[in-house]
Amino acid sequence: MRTVYDFEAQQINGQSVALSQFKGKVMLIVNTASACGFTPQFAGLEALHESYGQKGLVVLGFPCNQFGAQDAGSNDEIAEFCQLNYGVSFPMMAKIDVNGAQAHPLYQWLTTEAPGLLGSKAIKWNFTKFLVGKDGQVLKRYAPIDTPAGMAKDIEAALAA
Repeated sequence: MRTVYDFEAQQINGQSVALSQFKGKVMLIVNTASACGFTPQFAGLEALHESYGQKGLVVLGFPCNQFGAQDAGSNDEIAEFCQLNYGVSFPMMAKIDVNGAQAHPLYQWLTTEAPGLLGSKAIKWNFTKFLVGKDGQVLKRYAPIDTPAGMAKDIEAALAA
């Protein structure tokens, strides 16, 4: 059985990172965009990182330009935007595709493990979120409209498990 720990990703600075380095932690994986109506969720994601990071939560942001071309900048531009505008200190990854033939293998797995409404595997928009338990399995998928603050109880339960 596959887990999130079977995947690698590139950090926004281009360095490769094995997700196995987060073994035993709870992960919140989010496809992000810098020019989206949901972009202010960066503040809520950073708040979760600050509140629960020391308790074992890892927030990972994956910029994606597949929805309305709302993250057209380079990785460097995206990193600067997130830091300057939202004080993002959680790990941001390199820009990826989350849908289609070029979808990152992590997202192919996430969407299979936790399909959306009516069983759809496609990511519908920016700021779709996946909560992954300490065992590396997907616990829940959240819609873009689900706020980071609204996920706190689920995160606390996953951390306590």
